[in-house]
Amino acid sequence: MADTRLIQSRYRLLELIGRGGMGEVWRARDESLGRQVAVKCLKPMGPQHDRAFTRVLRERFRREARVAASLQHRGVTVVHDFGEHEGVLYLVMELLDGHNLSQLLEENEQHPLPVDHVVDIAEQVADALGYTHRQGIVHRDLKPANIMRLTDGTVKICDFGIARLGHDIGMTSRLTTTGLAMGTPHYMSPEQISGKEVDHRSDLYSLGCVLYEIATGVPPFDQEDAWAVLVGHRDTPPEPPRTHRAELPGFFDRVVLDLLAKAPEERPVDAGDLRRRIVLGRTGEQPALGPGPLALSAPGPPPGPRPRALPAWTRSMTAGHRATGATAPGAQRPDPAAGLTGQWTTGTAGASATRPPEPAAPDLLATLHGRHSAGIDLGRLGRWEEAGEVHREVAAQRGRVLGPARAAEGEAEFVMAREGVGVVGAEDPAA
Repeated sequence: MADTRLIQSRYRLLELIGRGGMGEVWRARDESLGRQVAVKCLKPMGPQHDRAFTRVLRERFRREARVAASLQHRGVTVVHDFGEHEGVLYLVMELLDGHNLSQLLEENEQHPLPVDHVVDIAEQVADALGYTHRQGIVHRDLKPANIMRLTDGTVKICDFGIARLGHDIGMTSRLTTTGLAMGTPHYMSPEQISGKEVDHRSDLYSLGCVLYEIATGVPPFDQEDAWAVLVGHRDTPPEPPRTHRAELPGFFDRVVLDLLAKAPEERPVDAGDLRRRIVLGRTGEQPALGPGPLALSAPGPPPGPRPRALPAWTRSMTAGHRATGATAPGAQRPDPAAGLTGQWTTGTAGASATRPPEPAAPDLLATLHGRHSAGIDLGRLGRWEEAGEVHREVAAQRGRVLGPARAAEGEAEFVMAREGVGVVGAEDPAA
């Protein structure tokens, strides 16, 4: 075996076990204590990134270390150490023997997980969230890739990189204004999307999205276009999970729908309330309907139009993968002797980490078509100001791809739709 890299004369990197947009996770050996650990390293930023971007990333990484180290619960990953070595920030954590929920879905070929596993995961995550929320910490990026299920069945929450400390508003503001710390589109709460202040109930909404996906195999708003996903979270009532999978327990169906309520006050009061509902449901008891923390609200009629524009930071978002593992199947693992991988130091790799590649023309046209349809749907709700904003963006991109003539066709379609005139190939908002 090639010589392996030693960090701070103590942690020997042995094998890459995960890679994300901002860092890598290695299986390592703590030479001082003779135990296996996981070492998470923050990707060094090259000259193509501005200083503010680099500063915020490093601050976010330090935040994860501080937040995670302050938590002592069987449902939260344990942090052992934190430091900097040759300009690279690293975080030393317990080495977990298991898979995250994203990987479990992939291994199951995107089929839903067994019902008893789903309910058990729900209860354990609710218990861990209840603990973190009582410490004044909101995770703000709960998703399948950040929840681990160990081989013994224990479930742990990971990655507190954008968590919010209730008493640390200043740092929170600096992190969020960059657009780096807003969460993942498929699991974002309506209040996150609208740029409002979030509290523990935002985590409950994100958990509802996670439970929906592992129970049905698809997220509640299964769109490839990030804009459509965000609008779905904000405005569209989700289909009950049992419409996708009839074998799901009735109590679980109601709990998930309550978690996915658009208004925070319509969700469970807190994670403790959520856990009590799950425990009661597993025992066959049903909480009585009516006011109070254990009431299960029945799905109501779709909410009326909400004349609010999406924040500017959403315009450049991509939906990305719903639930992906850390390393692509068949991907070549780097030699531990090289330490942090070579592609971290190249200019092109750094650029791709901050901006996704332009889609091929057919993919781009499909995306534009989806956004055009979403704009027409907004018009159907009478929200022409938002619809017009969407249309202008679509028309500009379509003009660049297909030329001014096709952009003009789109303009005609939109104007005719605005006036209630049917157009071939376009939906009539008056229908």
